Amino acid sequence: MRLFYGLPVLLFGVAMMCSCDQTPEKRLYTLFFGTYTRGESEGIYSAQFDVVEGTLLPLNEPVYSENPSFLAVAPDKQVLYAVNEVNNYLGKGTGAVTAFRIDQETHALTELNHQSSHGAHPAHIVVDGTGRFVLTANYSGGNVAVIAIDSSGTLGSLEQMVVHTGSGPNLQRQKQPHPHSVTFSPDQRHVVVADLGIDQVKIYRWDAHEGTLTLNDPSAFNTAAGAGPRHFAFHPHMNYAYVINELASTITALNFNPDNGALTKVSTVSTLPEDWQGRNTCADIHLSKDGRFVYGSNRGHNSIAVFEIDRNTGELTRVQNQATRGSTPRNFALDPTGKWLLVANQNSDSITIFSIDNESGMLVPVGEPYTIPSPVCIRFLDLE
Repeated sequence: MRLFYGLPVLLFGVAMMCSCDQTPEKRLYTLFFGTYTRGESEGIYSAQFDVVEGTLLPLNEPVYSENPSFLAVAPDKQVLYAVNEVNNYLGKGTGAVTAFRIDQETHALTELNHQSSHGAHPAHIVVDGTGRFVLTANYSGGNVAVIAIDSSGTLGSLEQMVVHTGSGPNLQRQKQPHPHSVTFSPDQRHVVVADLGIDQVKIYRWDAHEGTLTLNDPSAFNTAAGAGPRHFAFHPHMNYAYVINELASTITALNFNPDNGALTKVSTVSTLPEDWQGRNTCADIHLSKDGRFVYGSNRGHNSIAVFEIDRNTGELTRVQNQATRGSTPRNFALDPTGKWLLVANQNSDSITIFSIDNESGMLVPVGEPYTIPSPVCIRFLDLE
């Protein structure tokens, strides 16, 4: 494994020289890694990804922030936002959000400010298309918060808090609401919140001018009891959507009506091979850039499940379960070219890289794992 931190300055200089001497087609893309800082992690790490070789180059020294588990990049790529997944911020029972200015030449991070997330253990964060608001899913707080952003990217006041109610049948994990992710529809007219605790994907209408959420009609999609919906992804070209269910180890395919925001079930598939007998929970879900394939992460089976999408129905057909070559894969990311998939293996302190076969969607391991302590989230600076 290769370390991203404590490397010679010379190697850093080589990486920076490469970033300035690009081929006509962009070769190096900057990415950031969110982590848990309970162990050896120093906060947010950065690197550059070579899309020709499928390799990672170290970039800047890590920037400290407590448990910056999930990250989001502003639309203008000037600011990075991180949730601080804690339950004690300035002596109050809440988590936090921190804003960092991104240097446009070096991509180094400089902290701008931090604010309460207005709920304990924020697990996910997104920035709206205008760049004027961040939305956080506060897992233990049971709510979604909308926080204003000023023209400099600095975090401002709380604009709105939406509180969920209810519970699920799993007495260990579903005694109360647990919003786990916030996702904008492609046209930014709707926001969906996957709530693991109440087995619902809540649907809201989004007012980008006011920065407010209004409960939609219909107000939610109900998953199977005990499924535990966690993360959500819209199809990039068609009116389909997919939710990965943490507790049931399944993915549910949905039809999405962009006019009224309704989600209706198409089918549900297991993320695990039929002969798997161990314990597993799912984490993240993403679609390929061309919209032909769905990828989901399994923690326990330690794999990425690959499915092909039926263009006519949205249904999924299993293609592969590819071992992640690490333990407890959390978030993963497809690079901006759509040719590579990178996985954050939390409990083995590793980032693993896979090439994507354009025809089959299958993943092929590339190179050796890279060491990042307790990685949770991977975010590319370039979002196109």
